Amino acid sequence: MTDAATQATDPARPAPAFRPQGLLNRLAASARFRAFCARVPGLRIIARREGAALFDMMQGFVQSQVLLALVELRLLHRLADGPASVAALAPQVKMPEERLRVLLQAGAAMGLLRRHGEAFSLARRGAAFLAVPGLCEMVRHHDVLYRDLSDPVAFFRGQTAPELADFWPYVFGADGAQDPDVTARYSRLMAESQAMVAEAALMQVSLAGARRLMDVGGGTGAFLRAVRARWPALELALFDLPQVVAQAPLPADVARHGGSFRDGPLPGGADVISLVRVLYDHGDDTVRALLARVHAALPPGGRVLIIEPMSGGHRPDPQVDVYFSIYTMAMQTGRARSRDEIGTLLQDAGFVDITKHSRRMDFIAGAVEARVSPGRV
Repeated sequence: MTDAATQATDPARPAPAFRPQGLLNRLAASARFRAFCARVPGLRIIARREGAALFDMMQGFVQSQVLLALVELRLLHRLADGPASVAALAPQVKMPEERLRVLLQAGAAMGLLRRHGEAFSLARRGAAFLAVPGLCEMVRHHDVLYRDLSDPVAFFRGQTAPELADFWPYVFGADGAQDPDVTARYSRLMAESQAMVAEAALMQVSLAGARRLMDVGGGTGAFLRAVRARWPALELALFDLPQVVAQAPLPADVARHGGSFRDGPLPGGADVISLVRVLYDHGDDTVRALLARVHAALPPGGRVLIIEPMSGGHRPDPQVDVYFSIYTMAMQTGRARSRDEIGTLLQDAGFVDITKHSRRMDFIAGAVEARVSPGRV
């Protein structure tokens, strides 16, 4: 039995010596080398930056809770109009001054606020935070995911029953009665965040030359509204569950198709079909069947647009491969895929001319598009 295996079965046994492989890793793990770096000006900056990054990882769970407190108490909103003192804010949030000062100081250390003596104001990062549609609602929603990750080892071993797996079906009607306030809150979250995704997507893909676009799984139509603002002459159609399509606030000339892409073929007539944050909600078998239906519904030369957060694959992405990959794991219905994985799924469905757009906005919405062969009969 190896030392590692013995340690795993006998926790009382001392851990074996730490001997990382590779020269750079051995240097990074060496106390003597770290002490040397601390004495050399150029290396000192690198060592300090790396140390701070490690500490930020360690304290990340505290930062997320500080952010949640700032959002729940609307402290960023309260400071948007100008500086306010701790004494003035304390009665508004029903908190002792000394405890509020610690919270605001933490917010300033995170770059969201700026301190002016005993007063605080909104910093540029805090202003940017408030300007992102749906971000406050996302933070308020994270208590569900936070609880799911309370035992991370059991979570990653698949030994837990994540609350998030039941959350979205509960909110949108699959499990009977819902709290109307919860439903309204998260419907708003989806609509607001979808608008942000639509804006990011339309910066990457062009609809020039398209005649009719159908958004499959388009919810309340946020993507279609963004398309109409950018491409007003384009014919539009929405496909989603009948109860969702009926409530979508869309212009009268937008065609509405109620149905489920799991149950049968998609309506024809569109030369572009968009799937916005759809694939990563579903497993591979469902995605393969959906892409086959999309391929069948498009004419020769027609296009499909895949728009959603995308894993970095062999170049792990610091947002998608931490946040979205774990979020979808907790949902237990899908996963964040890389561009290459999506490209393979498209190729298997018969698509050609697969285009993988820039990775710059993957944490909001990556974009991959492909065509049906012009020569298809």
